[in-house]
Amino acid sequence: MLRIRLMRIGKKKKPVYRVVVAPSQNPRSGKCVEVVGHYNPITDPAQIRFNEERVLHWLRTGAQPTDTVQHLLKITGVWEKFQAESSANSASTN
Repeated sequence: MLRIRLMRIGKKKKPVYRVVVAPSQNPRSGKCVEVVGHYNPITDPAQIRFNEERVLHWLRTGAQPTDTVQHLLKITGVWEKFQAESSANSASTN
């Protein structure tokens, strides 16, 4: 199963993360399928950037976000777009 999760890339005591799509069996900083965003928690306010088009593509194809990534998606509004899109699709099939 594919997961949308964080990959740590910063220095010691200065974490910076990439938001990646990777198989759930791979280690945290192992191989990934695609980088879909960046997250820097050190800045005030934290910098969160996503490639919305690619994140929505992976969510549609069944990739599951981790709890932390889902929270970041909610902050940026991408999760609401996905929920609205999936509810519209389920309403149109009924």
